[in-house]
Parts: sequence; structure tokens; C-alpha cells
Amino acid sequence: MTLGVRAACFDDEGRIFLVRHTYVSGWHMPGGGVERQETGLQALHKEIREEGNLVATSAPHLMHVYFNNRTSDRDHVLFYRLSVRQTAVKVPDREIAESGFFPLDALPDGTTPATRRRLADLTGDALPDDYW
Repeated sequence: MTLGVRAACFDDEGRIFLVRHTYVSGWHMPGGGVERQETGLQALHKEIREEGNLVATSAPHLMHVYFNNRTSDRDHVLFYRLSVRQTAVKVPDREIAESGFFPLDALPDGTTPATRRRLADLTGDALPDDYW
């Protein structure tokens, strides 16, 4: 089994932080794989720091565990919600082409369907299913 984390990171204005990677299309919530000897929360904090210069200002809340059958037949994603503060603007690098905070009613073009489904789960516009 493989395990990953994704985070719905909100600032004080209620905007969500999204990233556009250099190696895959679309806008996503920050996240990545859980490495050996690493907990889900450790991976979460590492990924939001690396992908957005973000630090948590609230305790992360585990929203759901999803089966990501679009990636493989054994991948699972821990989905967290938390409040964050950005310590410095994220400069584009080899992994992150763009990033930023967006109001939920003004998401950037190219926001992925999975990201939109997870946001609908968070806002109560949809009931979570078990598939990412």
C-alpha cells in the first residue's frame, strides 16, 4: 500500500492555498507521499512547508481517508483541513511552478476535478465518498 497526504490550507481570510506543479497539469492542494519512518502529520507539515512556505496555525483535522484508484490499485490519501500562515512567498522551483491563496468562489482555471470534489466535501455541497 502507498500512502499520501493532501491538505486544505486556509488563511485568515478564508482563502485556500493551491499549487501548480511543474510535472502534472492543474491546480492542486499541497501534499505528497508519506515516507518510511514518517507519520501522516509529519508528512503533512513537511509538504505544506516545502510546497508553500506554510506553517499551521491550527491543529490539522483529518477529514477523510480516500482510496486513490486513479493512481494505482493500492494508493490511499489522508485528507486534512487546517489554518495556515505563509512565512514567505513561495518562489517557483523545480517542483512548484505557481502557488497562491484563492477565494473558494474564484478558483483558478485548471483547478483539478479532485480538488473541486474535496472542496465540495468541505463546504457540505457533497457527501464524501471513499474515492479520491
